[in-house]
Amino acid sequence: MVSDSKVFGFWVYLMTDLIVFAVLFSAFIVLRNNTFGGPSGRELFSMPFVLTETLLLLTSTFTCSLGMLFVHRNQKRSAIFWFLVTFVCGLSFLGMELFEFSELVKGGDSWQRSAFLSSFFTLVGTHGFHISIGLIWMSVAMFRIYLCPLTSDVISKIFRMALFWHFLDIVWVFIFTVVYGMGHIL
Repeated sequence: MVSDSKVFGFWVYLMTDLIVFAVLFSAFIVLRNNTFGGPSGRELFSMPFVLTETLLLLTSTFTCSLGMLFVHRNQKRSAIFWFLVTFVCGLSFLGMELFEFSELVKGGDSWQRSAFLSSFFTLVGTHGFHISIGLIWMSVAMFRIYLCPLTSDVISKIFRMALFWHFLDIVWVFIFTVVYGMGHIL
């Protein structure tokens, strides 16, 4: 029963995180046309690049689910393999996001240039920070799988990590749609 209350508490945490992202999305939507004479999303964003990022993160959702499936089957090697694939996809995604940020800054389009870019860097950067936390947590989970028996308490901890990862993927779908999709179209 302790695990059930911890899972419930984690859902409460995710809802507070959802509020944080809702505020950041609201700020972005309000500020997305405030370019201060600078470039808009249409001029800055490469849709093939962002689509590749998105496919990496969506693939990581699938592989994370496979990892959880093998955790529940008590097949440690397979679970670690799929979480490792998830980790590589997540790390690749994060690397692409950091590359995009560095290219924007090198091109003179940093968070200081306009309200649009400030809200962009804040929203996408907050998501990237969460991805970093998820990758650290996933590393700990893989060690836990390797070193510990898969008791209900250990499975609950790994489940919360997977839940966090899926939450980040859902947030990214909204970022892809609102920030990049609408920014490219509008």
